[in-house]
Amino acid sequence: MLELDHFMNIHLLRKEGHSIRRIARLSGHSRNTVRKVLKERAPRPPQKRAYHSQLDEFKAYLRQRYLEHQLSAVRLTEEIRAMGFKGSVVIVRRFLHQLRQSNQISKKLTVRFESPPGKQAQCDWTEVGRYPLADGRRFYVYAFVMVLSYSRMRYVEFSTSMRQEVLIGCHQRAFEYFGGVPETILYDNMKQIRIGPGRLHPLFVDFATHYGFVIKSHRPWYPRTKGKVERSIGYVKDNFLRGRQFEGLEDLNAQRWAWIQAANSKVHATTGRIPSDLLLEEGLQPLAGLRPWTAAQRCIRRVNAEALVQLQGTQYSVPARYCRHRVEVEARAGTITIRSGDLIIASHPETLEPRGARVELAEHVKERWELSQAGGLSKVMPAKPLCKIGFETTVQERPLSVYEQEAA
Repeated sequence: MLELDHFMNIHLLRKEGHSIRRIARLSGHSRNTVRKVLKERAPRPPQKRAYHSQLDEFKAYLRQRYLEHQLSAVRLTEEIRAMGFKGSVVIVRRFLHQLRQSNQISKKLTVRFESPPGKQAQCDWTEVGRYPLADGRRFYVYAFVMVLSYSRMRYVEFSTSMRQEVLIGCHQRAFEYFGGVPETILYDNMKQIRIGPGRLHPLFVDFATHYGFVIKSHRPWYPRTKGKVERSIGYVKDNFLRGRQFEGLEDLNAQRWAWIQAANSKVHATTGRIPSDLLLEEGLQPLAGLRPWTAAQRCIRRVNAEALVQLQGTQYSVPARYCRHRVEVEARAGTITIRSGDLIIASHPETLEPRGARVELAEHVKERWELSQAGGLSKVMPAKPLCKIGFETTVQERPLSVYEQEAA
C-alpha cells in the first residue's frame, strides 16, 4: 500500500501531462502500480494484517480460568498443553498481562458527589511561594481557600502563617463573606484540626460547636475526595497569581477582593450557573445574633472552705454543697462558667476589679450561711479510739454489803 505522499505525487504528475511510462520512471513505481493508483480517486486506508496465534483457540479457556482462580502462567500453560497447545509459556504470560491491564481499575477512578444546598463546604491551605526579606531570611506565603460545594462560591485569603488562630480567623471572615455557615466542612488531615487518629483538636471542636458546623476529614493521601477546593486552588494559582506582581501582603489581599467578586460572578463550567446567584439558594445557617467566637480559658480548681473558686486573683462563688469539690472553670467572652462534670453550677460576669475581689451571688451566700448554722453538710461522728483493746476476762461483781462491813 502506497503512502499518502506517493499517492498524491503520482496524481500530480498525471495532471502535469506526463505519460504512465514517464510517471513510473519519475516516481520509481511500476507502470501497473501507476495505472492502479490513477484509477483510485482517494487513497485507501491501510489494512491491518490478520495475525494468527497458537493461543487463539485457548484464549476463552485461559480467560475463564484466570478470572475465576488467578492461576499463574506456568499452571495455565500446563493445562492447555494437555489440550494440544504447542507454544511456550512466554505467549501465555503476554496474554495474561494484556488480560490484567484490560480488567484493571484506575486508582484515579472518582465518583462525583453533588451536595445539596447548604450542606457542605470544602477548605484547604496551599503554599504560594517563599520570598526573600532584606536581611536574607525567607518567609512563606499561604492561601486559604474555602468553596461552597453547591453554589461553588469561593473565598480566598492570603497569610504568612497557617497557625490555628489564623485558620480560625480565616473561617470567621469566610462565614461573613458567605453570609452564613454550612452544615459540614470537609478538610484534609491538617494538624490544626486533627491531632491524631480519631482525635480532633479540642479548641477547633469548640470553635465548630460555637458556629454549629460538623468537622469532616477525608482519608490520608486521597485529595480527590475534596476535588472542588482542589480545583479552586488550581484556579486561584492560574487565574489570579501566575504572572502578576504585588507590593507586599496587604496589596495581595487587597487585589484578591476584586478578583473574588469577578470569579464568583462568572458562569461556572460544571454547574453552568453563576455562583453568586446560586448562593441565594444555599440556605446557610445565619450569623445574625451569633456573637463572634473567642478562645476559652479553662482550668480545674478546688472549691475552698468558703465555697469560692479563684481565677486570676478573683474569687467566684458556687453553691455551698460543692465545698471541697473539684470543678472546671471556663472564661470566655466576659463570662465565667463553673461546671461540675457536665453540669453548670454557677455563671458570673468576668470582673475588672483589682486582684482579691469577691464575686458572689445572693443565693450562694444564703445557702452557705444556712448550712454553716445547721452544722455543715455532714453529721458529727463520734471520735474513733486510738487503738483496739480486747477484754477477755470477766470483771467480778461484789455486793454493796461487803463494802459497808469493811467501812465499819
